[in-house]
Amino acid sequence: MSEIRPTGITANRQNGNLAVTWNDGHHSLYPLSLLRYACPCAECRGGHENMGSDPDPEWFTRPPDDSPATHLRNIEAVGAYAITIEWEDGHHFGIYNWKFLRALCPCPDCRTS
Repeated sequence: MSEIRPTGITANRQNGNLAVTWNDGHHSLYPLSLLRYACPCAECRGGHENMGSDPDPEWFTRPPDDSPATHLRNIEAVGAYAITIEWEDGHHFGIYNWKFLRALCPCPDCRTS
């Protein structure tokens, strides 16, 4: 199969999650808190030298946060390779490419593989 990419992305502000259907048939449901904890921007990662593509296991154990920092204001495509999210607190620097977003899937199958 060619590169993994989404075939559908749906944000649900009321439930606080982002659903992604992938071209291999997998479905991911991301809590918005997780997406903010994992923000891939240099500011959130503490500099460019810390911008790896592997999710930090600690992100998956943090408690949900219900604050402007985790409330979705807007989501936009970045070319054909990623999305960027603007949060209610004004933060909007992270680019979630498809490889990183898929690696961030919190489902039990993805967390054990």
